[in-house]
Amino acid sequence: MIDKTLKTCEEAVAKVFDGATIMLGGFGDPGLPGRLLEALRKQGTKNLSVIHNGAGSGDWALGGLIKDGRVRKVTASFPNNPGAIAFQDLYLKGQIELELVPQGTLAERIRAAGAGLGGFFTPTGAGTELGKGKETRVIDGREYVFEKPLHADFAFVRAHRGDRLGNLSYRKAMRNFNVPMATAGNVTIAEVDELVPVGGIDPENVHTPGIFVDHLVALPRHPKLVEIGPPR
Repeated sequence: MIDKTLKTCEEAVAKVFDGATIMLGGFGDPGLPGRLLEALRKQGTKNLSVIHNGAGSGDWALGGLIKDGRVRKVTASFPNNPGAIAFQDLYLKGQIELELVPQGTLAERIRAAGAGLGGFFTPTGAGTELGKGKETRVIDGREYVFEKPLHADFAFVRAHRGDRLGNLSYRKAMRNFNVPMATAGNVTIAEVDELVPVGGIDPENVHTPGIFVDHLVALPRHPKLVEIGPPR
């Protein structure tokens, strides 16, 4: 019987190695697999490259990983949000690398990796600092920049419901970068609010098929747990 469920976050992140590239689902904090990241902090994994919409918030989850000095590089489209204090401090000191990617391009580079594509041309960034050094082509009189797919060793995603086969369903804002990222990691690990029996998710509401998911951990939402950090 196929059963991809694990009992703890610590077990789920145990194989994440130093120097790994990790995709983190979520749009900022909503949909962020924060408790997986907290387990990774406790594990002590370092020299990580992180692909995420932003650069963390406060000193929890991704913000905490960055504050702890565990992240070498961030690939993001919105790294300068007010809560990304740790990232801003380290970046200004030259202690962390940033690859700034326009948000639509970020999403498409991730999707391209999951779809097995070699890249794509986009007009976004053409003629700007973001397009320097990249292959360009004029198509129908407009300049386009070639962008390569983004792959990762691990993809951490957060879903509302999951079953033992790895099928996932997201709720509202959770359905963002989690969907394409689940297809683009060599190993995909899901943090889910609720584990349901196989068949408990209507096929029309399976947003990530289980074939893309390697492991999942069910963690019922704490009534006091908010997206930006643990209970105080």
